Order: sequence, then structure tokens, then C-alpha cells
Amino acid sequence: MYNITLLLDPRAKTPMYEQLYRYFAGEIHSGRMRQGERLPSKRALCAHLGVSRSTVETAYALLCSEGYINARARSGFFVSSFVRLEDAEAEPRRPAESAAPAKLRPEFDFSTAAVDTGGFPYSSWAKLNREVVYSSPELLQIGERQGDAALREALCEFLGEYRGVRCSSAQIVVGAGMEYLSMLLLSLLPEDAVFALEDPGYASIYHTVRHAGSPVRLIPLDASGMSASALAGSGATVAYTTPSHQFPMGVTMPAGRRSELLRWAAEGDERYIIEDDYDSEFRYGLRPVPAMQGMDTAGRVIYVGTFSRSVAPSIRIAYMVLPEPLLERYRSIHGFSLSTVSRYEQAVMARFLSEGFYARYLRRVGNLYSRRREALIAALESIEGVRISGSGGGIHFLLTNPRFSESELLRRAAEQGIALRGLSSFCRGCAPEPSTLVVGYGGLEDGKISRAAERLSLAWK
Repeated sequence: MYNITLLLDPRAKTPMYEQLYRYFAGEIHSGRMRQGERLPSKRALCAHLGVSRSTVETAYALLCSEGYINARARSGFFVSSFVRLEDAEAEPRRPAESAAPAKLRPEFDFSTAAVDTGGFPYSSWAKLNREVVYSSPELLQIGERQGDAALREALCEFLGEYRGVRCSSAQIVVGAGMEYLSMLLLSLLPEDAVFALEDPGYASIYHTVRHAGSPVRLIPLDASGMSASALAGSGATVAYTTPSHQFPMGVTMPAGRRSELLRWAAEGDERYIIEDDYDSEFRYGLRPVPAMQGMDTAGRVIYVGTFSRSVAPSIRIAYMVLPEPLLERYRSIHGFSLSTVSRYEQAVMARFLSEGFYARYLRRVGNLYSRRREALIAALESIEGVRISGSGGGIHFLLTNPRFSESELLRRAAEQGIALRGLSSFCRGCAPEPSTLVVGYGGLEDGKISRAAERLSLAWK
């Protein structure tokens, strides 16, 4: 019998069978019990430890179920093959002091993905959550596959009133984030689709399309957005564009260019435009331009949007409005799939929209971003050589400083504890405007603006 030096404590909070299980598991982990070694028989172990047969049987059953031991007919229990982590290491572990030092978090982060969490409508959101949880037990059941009707109807009404989108609630599909909906959308488009993407442009859609194996055509931008002539000559069949506030250049596509793109889509078989209404919620001193989808008479625009930018990145509720042919294809291919968004979150967002909370929140946070934008631009333009562009909407703009190269601007800013991104990181085939950075200010606290500008002034002397 294996030499067992164990005293089980019947008064301990841990049951005796679990004490016995942990003992053997520890012996096997440590290597003191090796592969093929025979464990004591149940009867012998009961006598040795003075415990009941059920205690030993339960412990052995746990060890068998987790693969520590195996039972052989009429032979007993034996230690299974078990690779210790120390044995599996091909090379000795490096001492901790040789590890690369962790990067320090920048003091000022001009990320384009951040939003102002202080402006989040905490009290309204919490109130709606409480009411929904306590008054709607039916939300524990499976909901509608495209998203619950209440949310789709609220979205339909809001998009029609504020963005000029023409659709029925039946055309709306709700999903957990733009990345998920982008992959879903790719499965609805023709297999031989060729994608035209803005260059410079949104990195996420570029990687999603390339990962799916679809051909990509990079379309340059001009002062009106995606070039219509370049698109027409590209051989593409699907165009992805951010016409309200192009990312990252900040261009707003005028009605004339939108008409050119719509004509391109209508003139070809199964051509589509994916209109990402990026940053359309925030316009400064200018009237919002209605969505391109509202101008579409041929049913070729797929409208997509999300609450991650306007409310909070962690609210993973996105939506798309499908033209009728693609809606039929969606129901044929994905009609069996359940919605990927919690019904409670859908119900809260539906009320947030229909009861006017969202519209009031956008006005309030829009005013906050407007003031922050003005203060930041004024502070940055006081730095010698700095020029600002693309600031008419959204929560980012471009900063150009021709006194230094892009890499030098970034390096000097980093030395002052400031995180920025260069325009070149969003370019795939085009040459970026020299010495230009992308500045996001959504997550920058108002009290840090002057200090950040002072640091940049020191960095770029």
C-alpha cells in the first residue's frame, strides 16, 4: 500500500471525502505518486483511515471523473498519465528581473475610442434598469431573433425622426456590437462580392473583410469623401463608407457625392453601400446631414449604427437596417439564431429611446463635447506650427505640425506622457498627410486640457 500520512478531520468544514480527494490530487500533482502507481483498495483504505466506505468511494469517484486515476477491472485504481508543469517546460524559466518592464500608462490619452464617462446618464439608466428587472419577468424567456419588437420600433422611430432613415421595424436587426454585425452582414452579401473601403479608414472593417477572404479595393478620399470616380473604376460591388463624419479624416460627404455613390450602386447588379453612420450624433455649428439611406430609392443602402460611441463602449448594442432582398436572405440563413443581446438590455435601451432620455442625453453630452473641442483647439492652436482640420463633428480631429515628422511628433509627445496616434496608422495604400496626428478628445477630462497642451508645447519646441 502507498504510504499514506493523512489524518482526516471529521469536524472540519471541508467534508472528509473532499479532504481525501485533495490529498491524492496533491500527491499526483507533486509527483510523489507517479503514473501507473496503484492506489489502496477501498476496503484497505477504509480500515487504514477509519472512515466509511462511502467516503472513500466518493473521493475515488471524483479522482476518476477528473482524470487523476483510472479503474481497471478486477485490478483496482491506478494513477493516470499526468504531465507536471515543471516537466513540460522546454527551457528554464527566466528570472523575474529579466522580464521586460511594463509600459507606464500615459497621463494624457487622446484615444479616439474613449467617451466621457462622467456624462453617462447614471440615474436614468439605473431607474430604467430597476423598473425593467422588477416589472418584466417575461424577459427571462427567449426573445425575438432580430431583436425584441419594442427596441426595433423605438429605433425605427428615432432613426426616422433624427436621421431621415426610411424603414420599418421589420428591417432592423439588433446585435452585440458592430464587429458581430459586420461578420453577419458578410454572410448575406454575394460570395463574389468585392469590397471598396475608404483609405485612410476604419481598421476594424478592413480586418474583418480581409479575414473573411473577400477581395478589397482601397478607395482614396478627396474633399467630399470617398472618390466616386475611383469607386466606379475599382471593380468593387460593395462600398463601405462613413459619410457623416469620415474616420479618420473628419470629412462630411455632401449631398452631391452621396447621389453619385447611390447612382453607382443602382447601376449594377447586387451592388450595395454599407453606410456606417459613424459619429453622426455630434455636429458643431452645422445642421446634421440626413443619412444617405433616406435618399436611396433602389434599395441598395445597408444602414448600420451603434450606441458604443454615443453612450458607452461597453454597451454592446448595434443595429443594421437591411434592404428587403437582404432581409429575406437573413431570415433564410440566420432565421434560427437567437439574438446576441440580453433582453433586459434591449428593454432598457428601448425605453431610453422612446421616453426621450437618449435625445436629452445627446443634447447634454453634445454641448459638453462642443465646449471641450473649442477649449482644446484654442489651446493646441497656440502651439507654433499647429493646424487643426476635420473638427466639424464627432469627437476627434486632425492635428498637423509640419515642424516635425509624424514619428518625431509621437516620440516627443510620448516622452511627455501623452498618447497619440499618427494618421499613417489608418492608411493601407495611400500616403498620409505628413506630420499629422489623430486627436480624440471624448475621454479627456476638461481639467486636463490646458495641462496636456502645455506638455505638447514643451514637446514640440
